[in-house]
Amino acid sequence: MNSDGDLQPLETVEPRRLPSQQRSRERVERMLQAASDLIAAHGSDALKMREVAERAGVPIGSLYQFFPDKSAIIRTLAERYTRESRTCIAEALSEVRTGQDLSRAFGELVDTYYRLFLSEPVMRDIWSGTQADKALRALELEDSRASARLLTQALLRVEPQRDAGATEKLAFLVWQLGEAAVRLAVSVEQGEGEAMLETYKRMALRELAGEEIP
Repeated sequence: MNSDGDLQPLETVEPRRLPSQQRSRERVERMLQAASDLIAAHGSDALKMREVAERAGVPIGSLYQFFPDKSAIIRTLAERYTRESRTCIAEALSEVRTGQDLSRAFGELVDTYYRLFLSEPVMRDIWSGTQADKALRALELEDSRASARLLTQALLRVEPQRDAGATEKLAFLVWQLGEAAVRLAVSVEQGEGEAMLETYKRMALRELAGEEIP
C-alpha cells in the first residue's frame, strides 16, 4: 500500500502473520471491527490504514504486522462473511429430503441473504467490488461453487435418479443468478426488491426440481 492508502491487487496480498495468543487475537479483532466501522461509514475505497490503527487504538506498526495493506483487511472480512454464509447454507439444506423441504429451505436462504445485504453495509460494500477485483471475484466464485455443491446434494436426495454433473452445473448457475438477483433487489425500493426475489424463487425452483416442486 502506498502512503495515501491506494488499494493494491488482492491476489498479491497475504497476511504477514496469524495471531497465536489470545491478546493478539483480541487486537486483530479490534482492527477488523475498526475497519468494518470505517467501511460502513465511508466505503472501502476511502479506507486508510492509519485511520484503522487509530480507531482500533493500536500502533500503525502493529496493524502492518498482521495486514500488509487494506486489501488484506478487506479480503479477511470477505472470507469471514463467506464462512458464515456457507455454514448457514449447509445447515438450511442438510435436512432437505422432499420437494417441499427444498422449496422451503431455498426460499428461506434467498430471504436470509437479502436481509443480510440490507442490514450489513460492509458486506454490500465489499461484494459490490467483486466484478472489478480478480481476487474477490475468485473468492466469490469458489464460494458459489461450494454452495452449489450443497444444493446439488440436496437435489439428489430429493431425486436420486438425476444426473449429478448436470445438476451441479444447473445449481451453480441458479446460485450465481440468485446472488445477482439479491444485489439488484437491494439497489431498488424494498417492496420492488422483495417482489423481484419472489419471482426469482419461483423461476429457480421450476428449473431446479421441475414437477417435484409444488
